[in-house]
This record gives sequence, structure tokens and C-alpha cells, in this order.
Amino acid sequence: MDITWYGYSCFRITERGHTTVVTDPQHPQMNLAKLGLKADLVTISNDRMTEQVEAIRGEKYVIKGAGEYEVGELFVTGIPLHVHDSVSGKVRSNTAYHLEYPNNLNVLHLGALHQKPDQSIIEQLDEVQVLLLPVGGAGIGGDDLADLISMIEPSYVLPMQPAEVSDEAFATALDGLLTGMGVANVEWQDTLRVTSTGLDEQTQVIRLHPAQEIA
Repeated sequence: MDITWYGYSCFRITERGHTTVVTDPQHPQMNLAKLGLKADLVTISNDRMTEQVEAIRGEKYVIKGAGEYEVGELFVTGIPLHVHDSVSGKVRSNTAYHLEYPNNLNVLHLGALHQKPDQSIIEQLDEVQVLLLPVGGAGIGGDDLADLISMIEPSYVLPMQPAEVSDEAFATALDGLLTGMGVANVEWQDTLRVTSTGLDEQTQVIRLHPAQEIA
């Protein structure tokens, strides 16, 4: 399985012979059409992330909310993680997606996370090998994120940048999370390649370079 990051909460997940997934095709600073991304499935964590769905090529199936889905051989669970904002009175919507591949590699994309999910929600999920984790968003700090990682126990954590968070704030929040986890050296990669036979028992945090659009 190969996972490439395109900035913010947009990833492309590919596994030879299986369903290709693009998450949250919204990027305020990038024309995703120039990348020529192709997918069988697009997942949308909230309504703001639909702006560039049409930029993704292919006969794609689009999932925009909670529920259980089967796309090809991929089993997808959409998990509602909406939060009521007591100040504004509005509901801050978010759907996380648990992607189960038939080769026992599972990915959890937490979308625009507003608060730490209850442990009861996490316990309903099967094992998670790769966690796509928003870092730096309002309402959930480094300690909560570290606790969440401990609850889920993934093999890999790939930090992603919430849409409302600046590059500087994202870097600062990520450094704080790594310090809280006691992680000193984090590997930078262009793409994360994961195999079911090469998983470490201890969680690794991998920082991906965001892929750039073609000029």
C-alpha cells in the first residue's frame, strides 16, 4: 500500500489490484486537476471538502457521510464525529473513515477532528495500521492527540494539516505532539509504503512531504 499526501487532509491511497482512494479533495492553494489524480473512491469528511471532487479522474464513487459501504473489495465505515459549538450554536460537522482492505491493512482518516473521540467509538473499530491525524486544530491539543494515538495503537501516524491552520501553527503543534510522545527523530518521506508483513509493534510518526502540482 502506498500513501501520498497532497496537503491538508487530502491523501491518495493505492494498493495494486484494489480500490484507489482519494480523501478530501479540497486544497485552497492547489489546483488538484493539474496532478491528474485518479481514484475509484473519494471520501468527504465535511461539506467544505467537495470543491475539487470533479478534479479527480475516473468513474469514482463518492462517500459524504456516516454509514457502512462496500466499494469493490474495500469495506468503508463512515463514523460521525460532529460537535455542537455552544458559542455559535452551530454543529461543526466531521465524518471519519475507516478503510478496511482485504490484505489486513486498515487506514483511519480522522477528517477535521474537533475533539477527542470517546474510547467507546475507537473500541468499535478493527485494528488500525495507518492513522491519518489532524494536528493543530482548535479544541484538541497535543496531550489529547497523544492519548488518542495510544488508544488506537496504529503502526504509523501520518500528521495532516487542518484547513484553518497555518503552516507555521501546524509545524509548532506537530513539534509539541512529538515532544509529548517522546519522539526525537521523525523520518521524512515522499510516500509511505506499507506492507502487512513489515509492521512494527511500536508506533512510528512519519512526516510526508506534500506532493506538488505540475506547473
